[in-house]
Amino acid sequence: MPATKKQSYARYTIAAVSVLGSMIQLERKSRTMTAQELAGRLGITRGTLQRLEQGDPKVELGLAFEACTVLGIRLFDDDLAGMTFRNEDLQKRLTLLPKYARPRKQTAVDNDF
Repeated sequence: MPATKKQSYARYTIAAVSVLGSMIQLERKSRTMTAQELAGRLGITRGTLQRLEQGDPKVELGLAFEACTVLGIRLFDDDLAGMTFRNEDLQKRLTLLPKYARPRKQTAVDNDF
């Protein structure tokens, strides 16, 4: 069986996921909440929560956002109404763009002087 290619992430991505995990862990501990308690509220195993807090980029994005919501960590400046408004605005702007992205046609460059 051929080996599968391992996903590699940019250093910025790794750093950002690590920061998010640390924010979650710090807020959980400041609320004196055990890992088991938070994992139970999220409906995940303690091991998955530990992976999230350690900055594993393969943990689901929705799970990370849910942990932030449960702990009261605001990732955006907007409240729920603001997020809804921003999303509606983005959806309107997206409808103005083409439905599919197509590669640009490259024209031959005449370098003959």
